[in-house]
Amino acid sequence: MAAETVLVPDATWWRQAAVYQIYPRSFADANGDGIGDLRGIISRVPYLAALGVDAVWLSPFYPSALADGGYDVADYRDVDPRIGTLAEFDEMVAALHAAGLRVIVDIVPNHSSDEHSWFQEALASAPGSAARERYIFRDGLGADGEIPPSDWDSVFGGPAWERITEPDGTPGQWYLHTFAKEQPDFNWDNPEVLEDFLKTLRFWSDRGVDGFRVDVANLLVKDLPETLPSRAELEGLDRDSGTHPLMDRDEVHEIYADWRAVFNEYDPPRTAVAEAWVDSPVRRAKYAAPTGLGQAFNFDLLTADFDPEAFRRIVTENLAQSATTGSSSTWVLSNHDVTRHATRYGLPPLGDRMGVKQGIEWMIAGAPADGVDPALGLARARAATLFLLALPGSTYLYQGEELGLQEVGDLPADARQDPAYHRSVNQPDWSYDGLGRDGCRVPLPWTASGTSFGFGPGGAHLPQPEWFGGFSVEVEESDPGSTLHLYREALRLRRTLQGAETLDWVETSGPEVLGFLRPGGWLTVTNFGGTPVPLPEGEPLLTSAPLDGGLLPGSATAWLRVPEPVASA
Repeated sequence: MAAETVLVPDATWWRQAAVYQIYPRSFADANGDGIGDLRGIISRVPYLAALGVDAVWLSPFYPSALADGGYDVADYRDVDPRIGTLAEFDEMVAALHAAGLRVIVDIVPNHSSDEHSWFQEALASAPGSAARERYIFRDGLGADGEIPPSDWDSVFGGPAWERITEPDGTPGQWYLHTFAKEQPDFNWDNPEVLEDFLKTLRFWSDRGVDGFRVDVANLLVKDLPETLPSRAELEGLDRDSGTHPLMDRDEVHEIYADWRAVFNEYDPPRTAVAEAWVDSPVRRAKYAAPTGLGQAFNFDLLTADFDPEAFRRIVTENLAQSATTGSSSTWVLSNHDVTRHATRYGLPPLGDRMGVKQGIEWMIAGAPADGVDPALGLARARAATLFLLALPGSTYLYQGEELGLQEVGDLPADARQDPAYHRSVNQPDWSYDGLGRDGCRVPLPWTASGTSFGFGPGGAHLPQPEWFGGFSVEVEESDPGSTLHLYREALRLRRTLQGAETLDWVETSGPEVLGFLRPGGWLTVTNFGGTPVPLPEGEPLLTSAPLDGGLLPGSATAWLRVPEPVASA
């Protein structure tokens, strides 16, 4: 049954939207089993509406064995019973729409769970069968096929091939898994795979979903000759040509053209945003084409240090890219895969800010022995957030960043769930994400105390630290200077200030200060440096830190309404 929407149809709503990512297992738990659920999301719709976002994006909520936090999908057209039911999904969509919020869901097309009915059918079928052709199966090398078809590594470490036992009990073929062994890759040369995903897109669109986030959108199509290249040969190939055997092949856009045709069957058309880790803006632009998915994540700010030169270059390049594609840019500082930016910005510059390397032990409270400065990290995070929210284009916020949450880095090993962590421990030379991604997935604190800080009436599936209570919604609601109130006011003002998707860089007081002007006299100034700087003439609308004779050093952004045009730099 389609969820009724009360939203005004708008085909361009996504262009400057603020989208709030919900990791369902860790957002709110209504039934007390320690796992977040759809009923918990429904209970928090007033909170989301008050925050001022335009849409929510749900990470996978499908049936899953949770080998990779739900990104191992056993059924693409159902809800995990631990999270809810299809009826509750419809109720959630209706509640969000009634509150003026649109809904984006995660689609995981590169691989399924090994518990998916198709893969179970493949295991029960013979080599060369139609069931196996939906996935990527190969005979092994060696006299008895005991050697994997190639020496490739999976993204999570270890070999990218897993051998199966044939129905007759003998050692059999191998299947490709780019990620965990429980996530077999689909064969996208098989028309049956394409048709099934088109069915899935219609299934959720008919239920009122407004858009889709496409997981690892660049990996679907693969060109696998009879003799596979070695890992060393792959590393020497050009990844920017559209012809790499395993990633970002030009043929993938034929798939997304078919998806776009489905999206356009609806009024307004359904939207999509690609998660595509590619090597150049030119390649990323192909995913954002109006004939394809229409928008692609740019993670450049997410992987940059708190540095004015880097911020300016990234913004300039991405706005130019957006102008070329006709899409709008997407700005991100945190998500479910990376260390929270309130913690990243408290670390010494490391260049690659994706995660935290193995061996760092977090000490969030007090004077950190590992070089983390949580106060500086939070101040910079608040400044970077105001910088980001002032940019033209859409922005994606991750649950809990509006509370200024730090990463939970000291989770005990036996509590960690991320396969990236466990593979890193077993393979010291492999550092996909060091301590793993569990630290940003710890269930949210809603109250200052309680068995799960208000996450639910029971415990939480990942342990919450004692300091979480000080970052709770309850505590921050009562503090006008809290990060929660900063986000609410910024999102409120953003709606009134957004205009044409342009900006002009302006003259500032020094190289460590960035300023840009948006249409209507909206000026944003950020101080990345070590000394206070005076504010330009104008009406201060919002600042990330209190003004004290000017903009504080190294950690502050201000929004101003300026009376006269500011000369472009």
